[in-house]
Amino acid sequence: MNKFMKIVGAVAIINIVARLFGFFREMAIGYQYGFSYVADSIFTAYTLPNFLYLVIGGAFTTAVISLYNKKKTDQALFVKQSFTIVLVSVSIMTIIVLIFTTPILKLIYDNNYDISEQEFELAKHLFYWMMPSSILLCLASWYSGLLNINDKFHLSSVSILIYNAFFLIVAVGLSWVIGPIAYGVSAFVSAVIMIYFLVTGYRKLNTHPVGLSFKHDKTTKELWLMVLPIALGGGTLQIYAMLQRFFVMFFGFGESAISVVNYASRLTQFPQAILITAVTTVIYPILSKKEAEDDYDSIRNLYSKGLHYLLLLLIPVSIYSFFYSTNLIQVIFEYGEFTEEGTAITTPVLQIFVLSMFFLAANTYITRFYYAKADSMAPVAFSLINVFVINIAVMYLMADAAGVNAIAWGTLISSIINTLMLIVYAHFKYDLKLGAGKGSADILKSIVSFILIAVVMYFSSHYLAFDNKWITFVLGLIVFTVVTLGSYLLFGIKEVKDYLFTIKNKIFKIS
Repeated sequence: MNKFMKIVGAVAIINIVARLFGFFREMAIGYQYGFSYVADSIFTAYTLPNFLYLVIGGAFTTAVISLYNKKKTDQALFVKQSFTIVLVSVSIMTIIVLIFTTPILKLIYDNNYDISEQEFELAKHLFYWMMPSSILLCLASWYSGLLNINDKFHLSSVSILIYNAFFLIVAVGLSWVIGPIAYGVSAFVSAVIMIYFLVTGYRKLNTHPVGLSFKHDKTTKELWLMVLPIALGGGTLQIYAMLQRFFVMFFGFGESAISVVNYASRLTQFPQAILITAVTTVIYPILSKKEAEDDYDSIRNLYSKGLHYLLLLLIPVSIYSFFYSTNLIQVIFEYGEFTEEGTAITTPVLQIFVLSMFFLAANTYITRFYYAKADSMAPVAFSLINVFVINIAVMYLMADAAGVNAIAWGTLISSIINTLMLIVYAHFKYDLKLGAGKGSADILKSIVSFILIAVVMYFSSHYLAFDNKWITFVLGLIVFTVVTLGSYLLFGIKEVKDYLFTIKNKIFKIS
């Protein structure tokens, strides 16, 4: 477990830097274009290739990792077969979207925007630049999976860092020359650089060569049978994002609504994406191997401890983000074209979204244990019920009363129910227990710590608020850090004590 946590920690650090570059890109868009149609067009054009990368590419990658480790798999042949399937499948999807770009954009915008022909052409050209990057991004995901199988976890994380860094630098630099279309050009250029880095890293392994093979056998059939369920069950975050943007348009919330939802959701995705990407990047290849070895005790231990770590990390962050939501938006986004009015309409959406952070992360984490058990149908069933039924029902029922906030309420309520379903089913079906190895006293300590953190952050956000947003931010962050660590130490949270003890030993050993 210690080795696992060290690897997760290293990958998490790389992901923090990578996600920061991605976050700076969102800040740059906010600074340059605020809540305008241009900002909405950039977000909309990027949503689909990002969806294909994370959901379709991620599903293929997860399935490949599962099948690659099976004893009956001809690994050398399977590498070529899976590469061919990913390349052809995503290429067909991309070509279809490019052919129907104009009707897709008309469907999105015609009933909700009074836009000029020039603005519509901008959206089209953003799509034309960004969509081809889907092919490269999905192949990058596939290469990352092969690298993770070979314990080269850091390479896949560094590739995301490279992608986000170049995306930001090229987009902002070119935007001064060619305007907002620079974000489309940058999406494609950064994807080329990312895939080049991964291909180079894989070739250095001197393992099975990549090539084309159209041979079909039992393994490729199993691959196809796994991909769709995994895409529906494991791509929850991205499916939510697609539905959020669609229903913003469907309900006619109008210009700026997409940007409001995007800015708010990005803030909540930042901490959970860092943690969950680090954990799932490392944990799924390990889980697949443990399943093949029938090491069920290790799997149960990973399940329980991993969820507890997510609780200890994400619940305090959610509390802080809820009470300091306005200040966070001010510090991160309120510059240039992003005005005080934008902060005011984004804050309530953000406050609802932050409450879903732990549940969305837990959903992604738990589904990996289902996949390790070769059970992709249960997560799919739960996702279909919650994402496509409960989520949509909540948005529809609350749209008139809550406005754009209904989008966030749908995500929150459905993600909570989805987490409960996954936990209960895993408990009875696979004997995976949430509090395994922990007594009721340990669980109570965590709950009391969360309550104390919430109380302190409530008073801090009200009585340590100043006219200068940065002073408020810095003081709030200091209070949050002190009260979180202090409460964990006060109530004897074992994981924190062990971690601090390890750091202490390393410091003294160095000195």
